[in-house]
Amino acid sequence: MAAPIKKTVELFYDVVSPYSWFAFEVLCRYENIWNLDLKMKPFFLGGIMKAAGNTPPAMVPNRGQYMRKDLQRLAKYFNVPLNEPKDPAEMMFVKGSLKTQRFITAVDMKLPSKTRDVTREMWHRNWSRAGLKAGLTEEQIATFLQDMSDSRVKDRLKQYTEEALGYKAFGSPTIMAHVDGNGKPELVFGSDRFPVLAQLLGKEWLGPTPPGESKL
Repeated sequence: MAAPIKKTVELFYDVVSPYSWFAFEVLCRYENIWNLDLKMKPFFLGGIMKAAGNTPPAMVPNRGQYMRKDLQRLAKYFNVPLNEPKDPAEMMFVKGSLKTQRFITAVDMKLPSKTRDVTREMWHRNWSRAGLKAGLTEEQIATFLQDMSDSRVKDRLKQYTEEALGYKAFGSPTIMAHVDGNGKPELVFGSDRFPVLAQLLGKEWLGPTPPGESKL
């Protein structure tokens, strides 16, 4: 009997987005349960927002205030150890995420087995705590830091950003579900539509932490 065919799901993400962290962890938890071919695609959210004519939600005063409480509730719901940084505005709008996304891209190009660990570590640094090195050696870290300025790394990040824009992305996380192997993939935005994603994939939604999957 042939093994069930995996359905491809692409996650386009930027670690400057806390909502993308929730989506990242849930998709990782469901990867085997839903028999997914899960592809992680780091992109540059700043480029997406500009090209799509979008405005960061935190720039809307009332929505910004709501987000602070919303993130606390969602962190508890998704079992993700998110804590608001001292100055989220500086982290999101002054420092930005371009260099971080290039670092993740450099890792993904040379050591893809560490992409998820490094991505998760960057979220910890931005939204939770200063953590470890995601299992990278000092030599590997030095190499990836150097690779950040490599045109091939910049081109890959640009490629994924343009690919997401081709799907009509407007923010992060952008999830592309390839429901039918020959059909057009379905765009699912945000971290709160997993029941819809499950329905599209013909799978069962078992909550943010399905049985057998541990919390962070």
